[in-house]
Amino acid sequence: MAGLRLIVGLGNPGAEYLRTRHNAGFWFVDALASGQGERFGFDGKLHGETCKVRIGGTPVWLLKPSTFMNKSGIAVVSALRYYKIEPEECLVAHDELDLDPGTVRLKFDGGHGGQNGLRDIVAHLGHAKFHRLRVGIGHPGHKDKVTPWVLGRPSVKDEDAIVNGIARALDVLPLAVDGQFDKAMQHLHTPGGVNGDRGNGNKTPV
Repeated sequence: MAGLRLIVGLGNPGAEYLRTRHNAGFWFVDALASGQGERFGFDGKLHGETCKVRIGGTPVWLLKPSTFMNKSGIAVVSALRYYKIEPEECLVAHDELDLDPGTVRLKFDGGHGGQNGLRDIVAHLGHAKFHRLRVGIGHPGHKDKVTPWVLGRPSVKDEDAIVNGIARALDVLPLAVDGQFDKAMQHLHTPGGVNGDRGNGNKTPV
């Protein structure tokens, strides 16, 4: 399978959303960029902020859509077309209700699970054949509490867990960029076997 050439972090623009759970995808690409001393700059034609990093010697574009979460597909499709990148060479990092904070999983294809950013990307592409990095944020326990949960800030304990999960994902990223997704999954999904999917089935649109 081809490696990665574009990594997209999903979130909502604006200072008021900066540290909210829904912006976990932004957290991931921000950590990746800052780790290499790179800064994002706005690109109107791509409807978002972009920068370029090198991962294992491979140049990779980073994108943070500025369209708000439920319109993420506009930016993703624009970037794929502009950079002439295939969807299967793209990784989308997003918050995941059905994983505990600190649990991070790689996935290819499949449903959007009620995540509005993924929903819009799939709608714009007409398919779901792209990679995802599912950053666990936990579930509030009831579907009626989902919106304030994702748009709220995590506790200090949960934020630390999310940040640590992102760090583990960054550690295996060179494997994914190189197309070694099975190996990347093996390393990421079995950190001593202590983290697992909760699988509570609460897939509520947010």
